[in-house]
Amino acid sequence: MLFSELGLAAELVRAVSEEGYTEPTPVQSQAIPLILEGRDVLAGAQTGTGKTAGFTLPLLHRLQANRPENGRRPVRALILTPTRELAAQVAESVETYGKYLSLKSAVIFGGVSINPQISQLRRGVDILIATPGRLLDHIGQRNVDLSQLEILVLDEADRMLDMGFIRDIRKILALLPPIGRDGRQNLLFSATFSDEIRQLASGLLHNPAYIEVARRNTAVETVTQVVHPVDRARKRELLSHLIGTQNWRQVLVFTRTKHGANKLAEQLEQDGIKSTAIHGNKSQGARTKALADFKKGSVRVLVATDIAARGLDIDQLPHVVNFELPNVAEDYVHRIGRTGRAGNEGEAISLVCVDERDFLRDIERLIKNDIPKVVIDGYTPDPNIKAEPVFKQRQQRSARPQQARSGDNANRGHRPQVHGHGHAKSAAQAEPKGQAKHGHRSKPANGNVAQPSGEQRNRPHHGRPGGQRPTQNRTGA
Repeated sequence: MLFSELGLAAELVRAVSEEGYTEPTPVQSQAIPLILEGRDVLAGAQTGTGKTAGFTLPLLHRLQANRPENGRRPVRALILTPTRELAAQVAESVETYGKYLSLKSAVIFGGVSINPQISQLRRGVDILIATPGRLLDHIGQRNVDLSQLEILVLDEADRMLDMGFIRDIRKILALLPPIGRDGRQNLLFSATFSDEIRQLASGLLHNPAYIEVARRNTAVETVTQVVHPVDRARKRELLSHLIGTQNWRQVLVFTRTKHGANKLAEQLEQDGIKSTAIHGNKSQGARTKALADFKKGSVRVLVATDIAARGLDIDQLPHVVNFELPNVAEDYVHRIGRTGRAGNEGEAISLVCVDERDFLRDIERLIKNDIPKVVIDGYTPDPNIKAEPVFKQRQQRSARPQQARSGDNANRGHRPQVHGHGHAKSAAQAEPKGQAKHGHRSKPANGNVAQPSGEQRNRPHHGRPGGQRPTQNRTGA
């Protein structure tokens, strides 16, 4: 099947074609026709499968086909995302595919002056991309009227619940027009169909169509996973050894803490490996620069915390390293999902010391797979070293709310500017351009996220269609 056969407007097919895509990914080929019909959709798909384009393209089609004739621009589509980086990424997708349409878009989140956003909203926008916290700020100041909303999208809904936004989401839902056969269309996209997601969907969706292209909590199938046992004191030494001897040119490394990320980046620099850290305490400008430098290759290693990784979209990222295993097993899946995108190969390496054996056991239980253990010559763990008491913070979803607000607050630090010159302009354009895309392939795997720099011209599966590129070997949406 081709994009031209899905029933999309010629302007959208043209924009997709100019990006080099002809064939939709599985989630796109299933979701687009259903959304064009006006159906509510509950779609489960791992990151990197093209789900953003899966809802962006039909949303643009429907809004363009039913434009108000009075020239007014009420908010007709609302896309809620958990992080500002993802918001910028979605806005980029809206801009890219809507460039031949007469629609305007805006993206809003916190951490920056609210006044430019107010001016933007007063001029009128068709499509609003927002994080929950800043949207409620605008609603409280009566800057946003959602009474004429036609389409609601919850993107990465599982992450929003993990981050504690359920109350904010319910407040927003209470302000929207009714759902139903002649009411608002609702689209819920999630990496997993957890019980919490199904409960949310039951009260939000009307007679929904179900799409599931990735099994619950499965590892990314295009990612090869391996564990290197090592003493905790020699992890940094082993990481430098692997980067140097295997000539890794682009490596995303995860740590548990912001302090740990800073320290590791400094140590790698001392080893002669160009590195930088990205986490919630960094300013938005610093995050934007760090991600841009990493994407263009001037920085070899990007050290990130989980709160910085969910919005990271880097095309054809070959290596993800868990310098420290996450406390929450599901986060492992999100982390390694940064690689192995769009059918390309990727490798997820975990450096595991004796303290982390319980974490590793939980991860293997979750993904229903034993990850191969390979001891690197010269780095055999000392059997006399005993596990230190590790504060095993088994964060239940109900406990994530604390981490949550930092999520939106961290998300509030970056907001692209929106332009509306005849087509939907993403705020991400206002930031330095750091191109990115994904790709890689392998065996069992999984991953998590965090919050990177806002500017993300990601061209992986997040915001672009996932068809094969005719000339360049670029990945899908």
